[in-house]
Amino acid sequence: MALLLSLHDISKSFGSQKLFEHLSLSINEGDRMGLGGPNGAGKSTLLKILYGIEDSDEGHVAKKQGLRMSYAGQSPEFPAKPLEEILIKEVPHLSEEDARVRAHILLDKAKFPDFMALPANLSGGWKKRLDIVKAWMREPDLVLLDEPTNHLDLEGIDWLENFLKKERVACLIVSHDRRFLQNVCNRVAELHKCFPDGVFVSDGNWETFLERKDEFLKGQLERERSLAGTVRDEVDWLRRSPKARTTKSKSRIDKAHNLIEELQNVRQRNTSQKAELQFAASERETRNLLVATNLSKTLGGKLLFRGVNIKLSPGTRLGIVGRNGTGKTTLLKILAGEISQDLGTVKYAQDLSLVYFDQHRETLDPKSTLREALSPQGDFVRFQGQEMHVNGWAKKFLFSPERLSLPVSCLSGGEKARILMAGLMLKPADLLFLDEPTNDLDIPTLEVIEESLLEFPGAVVLITHDRYLMDKICTQILALGEGEEPKLYADYAQWEAAEKAAPKQKETIKVASAPPVKKKLSYKDQKELDGMEASIASLEQEIASLNTKALEADSKKQLEIYEQMGLSQKRLDDLYERWQYLLDLSK
Repeated sequence: MALLLSLHDISKSFGSQKLFEHLSLSINEGDRMGLGGPNGAGKSTLLKILYGIEDSDEGHVAKKQGLRMSYAGQSPEFPAKPLEEILIKEVPHLSEEDARVRAHILLDKAKFPDFMALPANLSGGWKKRLDIVKAWMREPDLVLLDEPTNHLDLEGIDWLENFLKKERVACLIVSHDRRFLQNVCNRVAELHKCFPDGVFVSDGNWETFLERKDEFLKGQLERERSLAGTVRDEVDWLRRSPKARTTKSKSRIDKAHNLIEELQNVRQRNTSQKAELQFAASERETRNLLVATNLSKTLGGKLLFRGVNIKLSPGTRLGIVGRNGTGKTTLLKILAGEISQDLGTVKYAQDLSLVYFDQHRETLDPKSTLREALSPQGDFVRFQGQEMHVNGWAKKFLFSPERLSLPVSCLSGGEKARILMAGLMLKPADLLFLDEPTNDLDIPTLEVIEESLLEFPGAVVLITHDRYLMDKICTQILALGEGEEPKLYADYAQWEAAEKAAPKQKETIKVASAPPVKKKLSYKDQKELDGMEASIASLEQEIASLNTKALEADSKKQLEIYEQMGLSQKRLDDLYERWQYLLDLSK
């Protein structure tokens, strides 16, 4: 594979905070590289350096001559223009005609039903899709994606995974979504100070990366133990203060000092910090903590859900899933007593203690300091029956005491999430209601949250787009679906299988008309081009029909149908490519 881009000895600091030093990395054709690392490691900053938005302090970036790059950041902004016009402006080197055709093809691939919609009317998930399509509009050789699954619902993430697999474009992707990294990436890198070069790179998917990283860290730990023994012997020798300062002894002294320094560096790398998250339980033994019966809710004239029945007992971990707009957060707020239902009842155990985590961080005052946010009552907090100073409390959540005077508005999304988590730790609870608790959190913190939720003896109700977390934590899955009666599944995998087998809602696909022929095609090619739109529509109908048949078939027949669907989808992808080729040929 040809080399597209390489970093050499890149360093970057903000004030006294060093993000990374002497970092080197390469990206090749065909790479779909996932980039991980803890909050504050500099992942987003590195993407901005590669794209030229920011400068590095030291080092340089070497690019293949003529390399075309695109970038999709975390918070896209768009002008108040129709979608296709936004995309057309990205390719001024193309004629308006050709640019419009490319825009329509990409919008169609992203499943936009209305190409003339305005960005202001799009949800966060559809804005994210638009930004990704915008990055592809320039026909890039390399695309930089910063948290592309943020704001996407589960259907949107599934679309993105399939899109990235089919597109023949190299990608560097910052993501904390472990299932996404597993499904999409063929290389994984992690920025972390525990590695000698500040980065660890592995070919293969996420699970392969974890195995190789674990092997490396075990080897590094063994190196520390071996060095410790050698240094102990050398220190004993140095203490004997040899009188003869021969060349040989001086050489040994220098070597001893080098070994001591190496041991210090290895020890520092082997000392990794994780946030200490532990949910406090009230130790209630009541069997039924909450019983909800026949819940129904309508908002803005739209029926969100009806007939919802839920029973929560100690140890229950219920996941709520469904597309954006099906009322997941609304149901969670009803269960938490924050808003009322239209129909049905919610009964709580006597003196029930519940904690609610808000996905929009509305409980944080941006003008308050980090100290005030972590310890609102003064310099001490009461945790598990004991007083703890705010400095020690801050360290449990990876905040240094020097940062306590910073305003909350200056903190990252991940740091704000850790503040809210710190607040949850102080409240003994029977029920935890968690609405997207993993947004902006790094993978080490996600792993700690998983462990804490698995150990929590009360009940948990969870909304999250983190499929890995949902699959590992939840003992039941409640699926909502735009006014339909909800369905209960034993686990996330069962719901996911049912979703894939269900027929997809038919969308109005707008396929761009072929532009006037500028150069004469052969009669055969022109005839093929003229019938291309009808062929595409026919294949899409065929796939939808097969999907419907799969629902009514037994398991053996389903396998045959799914195989047919896969072949039909491949033909559809090939047809789109052929269509683009013929259009290019006609220019």
